[in-house]
Amino acid sequence: MTKGPIVIVDDDLDDQEIYEDAIRAIAIPNELRFFDGGQKALDYLYTTSEQPFLILSDVNMPQMNGLQFKEIIQKDDFLKSKGIPFVFISTNASKTAVQQAHTLSVQGYFEKPSNMEDIKSMLKKLFDYWELCKHVNNT
Repeated sequence: MTKGPIVIVDDDLDDQEIYEDAIRAIAIPNELRFFDGGQKALDYLYTTSEQPFLILSDVNMPQMNGLQFKEIIQKDDFLKSKGIPFVFISTNASKTAVQQAHTLSVQGYFEKPSNMEDIKSMLKKLFDYWELCKHVNNT
């Protein structure tokens, strides 16, 4: 697996725990960085010397939703230059949300599965893809 932490932005602590359990169950060794909102994740991205492998974000969050979070990254030359793949995983799979996300150049939008086996399967496919895909973090 490509080095660098996986950034997970989700205000639901139960979902954070589910992601951690699923990622460990599929033997992904990367460190995990959890943030319960977009602003905290932005603070990390602006100040870290780490090169994150991937950002997984929810859409529905208070204060700053995931779309707003991605829009800030997209419009900021410094953050955009980091080239971090950005994927939404959300219960909000409305046509409007998906369209908005893709106008912000997300690399994926997935409806959040309802059981652990489906979550593990989705994450395994996602990480396998980004491990093979040539991008800033693994060239």
